[in-house]
Amino acid sequence: MTDDGELVARLRNGDEAAFVELIDRYNGSLLRFARTMVPNDAVAEEAVQDTWLGVVRGVAGFEGRSSLKTWLFRIVANRARTAGVRERKAGTPLGFDSSTPSVAAGRFDEGGAWSDPPGAWATEVEQVDDRMEAERLRPVVGGYLDDLPEGQRQVVTLRDVEGLAPDTVCELLGITDANQRVLLHRGRTRLRSALATSMGKD
Repeated sequence: MTDDGELVARLRNGDEAAFVELIDRYNGSLLRFARTMVPNDAVAEEAVQDTWLGVVRGVAGFEGRSSLKTWLFRIVANRARTAGVRERKAGTPLGFDSSTPSVAAGRFDEGGAWSDPPGAWATEVEQVDDRMEAERLRPVVGGYLDDLPEGQRQVVTLRDVEGLAPDTVCELLGITDANQRVLLHRGRTRLRSALATSMGKD
């Protein structure tokens, strides 16, 4: 697979095949992220199309101070905002929904620790059946991810699905590191709780 640096160089030389390869590589990720920021798929697709236009127009000015992936996510975040980010309640921090608890109170003891600590995330010594189960659960997780409050959905998508660094996520969403960590924790907790329920383990 062509590395990003080579793709950028080819793009600057007007290589159409490089542009097609770039779209193949990142379009799904950009669309997934845009959908977390706008009211519907049509607006998300418009934001991503605008992003690719922005790449064509701006690739000559790309200086490589961030990764190509980060640059693309920065463009789509800006396009999605201008394409119609949903109105947020005045004075409510991004993604904080106080109407419902993020997790059942019984999961924590009086000191705030897990009453039944969650198991460790998958290790390198994963068994084949674990991988098969993960594949089976992928669409289920996607559905639960769509149900998260907006801010949690954005942070979990960028951190856990797209693999972006915390500081990049903070920059893209315009939030503090503390807010990013809280949103990530709440989002992961909701997903874990939903999965446990769907698997009959709650």
